[in-house]
Amino acid sequence: MGRRKKDISRVEQSYGVMPFVLEEVDAPSTLTARSGLVCVVEAARAMGLAQQTQRSVSVKQRERGYSEWEFVESLVTLMAGGGDCLDDLNMLQADRGFVCLLGHEIPSPSAAKKFLYGFHDESRAAPVRAQRELMPSYVPQESTPLLGLEEVNRHVIRQAQRSGPQRVATLDHDGTIIESAKRSAAMTYQGTTGYQPSLVLWAEQDLIVADEFRDGNVPAGCGLLPVARRAFDALPETVELIYYRGDTASYNHELLNWLREEKNGRPRAIFAVSADMSPQLKEAVLAVEDWHADPDDSCRSWGEVDFVPSDPSAKKGRKPDRYLAIRIVPRQKELFADGNSVKYFAVVTNDFDRGGLELIDWHRQKAGTIEHSHNVLKNDLAAGVLPCDRFGANAAWLRLNVITYNLLSVLKRTALPEELHTARPKRLRFLLFNIAGELIRHARQIIVRVTGALDQCVLRLSQVRRRLLQQTSVWDSPG
Repeated sequence: MGRRKKDISRVEQSYGVMPFVLEEVDAPSTLTARSGLVCVVEAARAMGLAQQTQRSVSVKQRERGYSEWEFVESLVTLMAGGGDCLDDLNMLQADRGFVCLLGHEIPSPSAAKKFLYGFHDESRAAPVRAQRELMPSYVPQESTPLLGLEEVNRHVIRQAQRSGPQRVATLDHDGTIIESAKRSAAMTYQGTTGYQPSLVLWAEQDLIVADEFRDGNVPAGCGLLPVARRAFDALPETVELIYYRGDTASYNHELLNWLREEKNGRPRAIFAVSADMSPQLKEAVLAVEDWHADPDDSCRSWGEVDFVPSDPSAKKGRKPDRYLAIRIVPRQKELFADGNSVKYFAVVTNDFDRGGLELIDWHRQKAGTIEHSHNVLKNDLAAGVLPCDRFGANAAWLRLNVITYNLLSVLKRTALPEELHTARPKRLRFLLFNIAGELIRHARQIIVRVTGALDQCVLRLSQVRRRLLQQTSVWDSPG
């Protein structure tokens, strides 16, 4: 494709500090800056997400135009490739080589926004607004298309379990704040406006198994049982043992009673949750005499607490829960903002087998799982930038980010070398996704030619594609 003629003023303006000149040419369909990003598309298609999306998600009102899967695939690819707003779809559209590899056009930002609007149930908007006036911390029911998108995510979870089965599921439950200046955003407990979704992560598989989009003024501990139920329902039947970890938001006796319920002769889940330091619990903690030093932290010690809450949290004949207290005495006591010289925390659990310190350390590991996922969703993917002020559309945007997160997690564990199993998306872009390539059509084939100077990248890319092809037989098999 030939270059277009330039006027002298535009050429002169393109000079910079370094000794070269920029010139604009027509976008050739033979070049792409994202030949490695196709691996995300191949993983999604190999797992059968296209078929699952067409079965579960129905948003479009007309047959013409892009299908639901083409919208979902384009948005997931956008998020995996580093775009964090709908306008970034223009960059994918301009990469004609990538569009050629993808096999269909990329929707425009306006078309993608209309697609997201389809997840917002406008017929329920007025009743929801009225309900919020009566109860500000109201969580509306999800629309049918949103529930269909959840089924797509569950399909990813099932396929991940088939490619790398795990007998144990540790579910880490926590909320996060997405700051937003939109008019519909409510005030959060941190004093900023935004939204406060609740998410559950399956730690062993690094998969988000449940997400619920919420207004910013909804307390973190409000209505956690339905979210936990959805997380449990999303787990494959091959999971035999379930653990649950949470912060003080999960110190909800309705939730804890549900986790305690026996199933097949044992509790539904072994849990460890941070307990609210009520005056009664504080009194019991202060009565502890046998404190055990933490060998790894001289400022911290722990002890068993003899405490039964006054809340009706235990049925008659059921063994009371176990409470563990944590005492922190800093070397510089004035560092505590409230002026106290000692800090106390507590953990409640129905695990009586493990040692106290081991259990406390295990509960603390939640900070490296679900909180890490929040960070990736908001900073490496696109969950931190919401597309509009329609609640259902923003909920769909978050869920698409969750699907992207899980898809990348499966891609890393099934097709990438071990040293990249914990790589963040921005590292994957640097090492794999953003590889420039030249498209050549020969003998009814498309060949992507990558420079030999990137031989390690080419080798990694070819290995990833070969492993995904091998995994296809696993994901396609019945069961």
